[in-house]
Amino acid sequence: MQDKIDKTLKEAHNFEVENPSDLEKFRIRFLGKKGIIPELFDEFKNLPHSEKKETGKILNELKKTVQVKIVESARKLSVKHENQISIDLTLPAEQLPAGSRHPISVVRKEIIEIFSRIGFTVSDGPEIEDDWHVFSALNFPSEHPARDMQDTFFIFKNPDILLRTHTSSVQVRVMNSTRPPIRTISPGRVFRNEAISARSHCIFHQIEGLYVDENVSFADLKQTLQFFAKELFGEDTKIRLRPSFFPFTEPSGEMDVSCSCKGEGCKLCKNTGWLEVLGCGMVDPNVLRDCNIDPEKYTGFAFGLGIERIALLKYDIKDIRLYFENDVRFLNQFSAII
Repeated sequence: MQDKIDKTLKEAHNFEVENPSDLEKFRIRFLGKKGIIPELFDEFKNLPHSEKKETGKILNELKKTVQVKIVESARKLSVKHENQISIDLTLPAEQLPAGSRHPISVVRKEIIEIFSRIGFTVSDGPEIEDDWHVFSALNFPSEHPARDMQDTFFIFKNPDILLRTHTSSVQVRVMNSTRPPIRTISPGRVFRNEAISARSHCIFHQIEGLYVDENVSFADLKQTLQFFAKELFGEDTKIRLRPSFFPFTEPSGEMDVSCSCKGEGCKLCKNTGWLEVLGCGMVDPNVLRDCNIDPEKYTGFAFGLGIERIALLKYDIKDIRLYFENDVRFLNQFSAII
């Protein structure tokens, strides 16, 4: 057996490795399942016990020598390959695929631009708020259902600290820190403890608007919303206002816009010809008073809309959950939008 080991060692030393194909042949010949070295180990099992110690040592050295040659040959081939690669730095770089903007960002930017053209500034505020800014200052009675745990995420079981349920809390901060005239919009993320489905989510985005000044009327509100609807959905868009109720506005209303089916009826508008897009109303005097604004001198209007809702209508998206799943196939549909 010693002669076989010496012969194998000599063959391994003399084997020329010029390319990856040679290296693979070398590995298979010496270390493959039916290679020379596994066969030698099979023969080793039948040796007398007195010869195993010395022969086993030599056989292990042979296997180690072959393994080292494989590693060294692979390294040399890699270096040789790298040296053979020539790079022309004057050539243009490989074109990478362009990313896409999220539909929420697209609609948010468009809405902000529309209101900025008529004098509205952008205000921001914290997502973790206290009860006073989210509810009390907005004329929510202590027993109002919105204060219930089913609707609101409270922080550390503290009934005074919570995740804001609307961006009206930003309007309260603006009214507390700024004297009228005030004309601002408050875009941001809000949170409500709701079941996630194709039509609702526990996280969504709002843009709320506020205008406070002397002699502000409901007619000013209607004209502002009509301008917004025509700019966002098209010049032929019509609006209608329906009575509603919100604790922080009086009178209150909800605004619908005419559907793209032009009154013929479709699944999107449930064959009514109208789509609900936002809530609005005149700021309740109690809200002005709580924010140290004289309701005898100043009046104002407020409105709020969901960005997801607008994007659903604008791009005919069927499932609100798509906004949060980061599915590249969905996002790539908006890559052409600047």
